[in-house]
Amino acid sequence: MRLGAIEAGGTKFVCGIATENGEILERVSFPTETPEETLKNVINFFKNKEIEAMGIGSFGPIDLDLNSKTYGYITKTPKKYWSDFNLLGELKKHFDIPMVFDTDVNGAALGEATWGAAKGLKNCLYLTIGTGIGGGALVSGELVHGMLHPEMGHILVTKHHEDNYKGKCPFHKNCFEGLAAGPAIEERWGTKAYDLPKDHKAWELEAYYIAQALVNYILILSPEKIILGGGVMKQEQLFPLVRKCVKELLNGYVQTNEILNDTDSYIVYPELGDNAGLLGAVALALTIKKGL
Repeated sequence: MRLGAIEAGGTKFVCGIATENGEILERVSFPTETPEETLKNVINFFKNKEIEAMGIGSFGPIDLDLNSKTYGYITKTPKKYWSDFNLLGELKKHFDIPMVFDTDVNGAALGEATWGAAKGLKNCLYLTIGTGIGGGALVSGELVHGMLHPEMGHILVTKHHEDNYKGKCPFHKNCFEGLAAGPAIEERWGTKAYDLPKDHKAWELEAYYIAQALVNYILILSPEKIILGGGVMKQEQLFPLVRKCVKELLNGYVQTNEILNDTDSYIVYPELGDNAGLLGAVALALTIKKGL
């Protein structure tokens, strides 16, 4: 079975062809420009590739309500030119195959549960921390949807007592994304996150905000595995700081082996690495075959 996959990111689109076993046969990426320019590249890539189904994991916010007139749309995004764009509808004009549409992070969570760090688990959390912050969750084997899709990057967190930064989010200022996404780090310290020394004060603050968010997700969703991806999490020194801070903030309230003794295996980097999003889209396409 040949499956098409699209990781539709705000910075770049990654497209691929894969087998139902998660073997990537072809992969290409290009910058996210205007919808017209970007979709032209997508359509040209998939032409005559004989794919049987397609999974699309998209940046958001997106409309996932099957009964909505704007199902398949990217809705009110700050990404220039993309607000109210019918992404799914445009793809369906060119490819008469079954398609599954979801958030990129929900897709990545499903991909990690299918082939990666959460393989075999029915409850996991995938969080990407980069240009923005987003989260996807698998609960009892099902991706979480509701009134909208989860917007985990915009939960409110308590500011660190040494942090005077106002926050970057235009909606909430001091939400998780507003204090801890890549643009916030850059604006606060005047340089890109990857240029900061490993022992810089920035990482203590970053770990504090990430840990606060994880504590909330742990208490609400009780995931069996937490997977942290995105460009910011490529700073490996963050993981031990985050794990330590999570334990401190929980303060013995959650009495599980994962929290008390094994956070190294509980809070981890994506096993699928940079292919987490693309294979997540493949995993979405596979749900068509499984009838989910």
